[in-house]
Amino acid sequence: MTLRIRRRSLVVGAVLLVTAAATVVLALTIGAGGIPLPSLLHALAPDAAPAERLVFEWRGARAVAAVLFGGALAIGGAVFQTLTRNPLGSPDVIGLGAGSYAGVIAVVMVGGSGFLSTALGAFAGGLVAAALVYGLAYRKGTHGFRLVVVGIAVGAILRALTSWFTVKADLDAALRAAIWDAGSLYGMTWPNLAAAAAALLIVTLAVPLAARRLPLLDLGDDAATALGLRVEPTKAFLVVLGVAATAIVTAVAGPISFIALAAPQIARRLTSGGTSLTASALVGAALLGGADLVAQHLIPGVKLPVGGVTVVIGGTYLIWLLIREGRKT
Repeated sequence: MTLRIRRRSLVVGAVLLVTAAATVVLALTIGAGGIPLPSLLHALAPDAAPAERLVFEWRGARAVAAVLFGGALAIGGAVFQTLTRNPLGSPDVIGLGAGSYAGVIAVVMVGGSGFLSTALGAFAGGLVAAALVYGLAYRKGTHGFRLVVVGIAVGAILRALTSWFTVKADLDAALRAAIWDAGSLYGMTWPNLAAAAAALLIVTLAVPLAARRLPLLDLGDDAATALGLRVEPTKAFLVVLGVAATAIVTAVAGPISFIALAAPQIARRLTSGGTSLTASALVGAALLGGADLVAQHLIPGVKLPVGGVTVVIGGTYLIWLLIREGRKT
């Protein structure tokens, strides 16, 4: 049985990897001004035509960012859904996405700009939100339902504060904040992507350690403690990991909702196993890559923010999840 699950996981992983790669290729080749598929590799050569290089410069950075950011959001979602033991326990539901966004808004309000300042603001905001949620929900340990309820409340307060900041800010700052709030990959450049990828690489180094501990937490706190896991320090480590993965994406692209919610649950059902950070990341990469393609080409001549598309996808998934959970009761 275990061998069968592993084989299925490998097959699913390979399909998801190919799907994520296909979204990058399609982003470069379809639509007006796309590079023909036979000429795609030539666009990377030093003697490529200026038009081909320009398409690769703008479309390529956005397509690769969608794949990387989708994987990062899914990792954050898998971590927090395991911590809360609740399929609704993703960063954007329990207030951590709102905390990261509030950190970015605070940086924008004081005149900060650039990836480093916004990334630090997003990370600090996410950590503050996580500390608030964790502290308010702690009662001789943390329990999933309490974390979700407290997180929703903290997220609502933070969204109200960011709305107030936007109203009180000058017009330019308010417009920048509104654009960020939509969650968009428009205008992604290779330098910004390189900075985000370097930060995500640091996060990725901690993933193998987290992947070994998540299955133990899936068993419950008591069982994990009996197996020798230091539960609360492990949870603190995972909170930092999940916040970092979410904050880096928020710093560059704004709050992109529902990828963190849906990807881990889809991965769990596809692999018929427990929580897998690798499978979750691959599902997230394919979801956000596909959503960005829809955002660019659904309405000819109109570039939708990818955050709006993921809200529709995630909202549909959430309705299905609620109906499914309701049938169990």
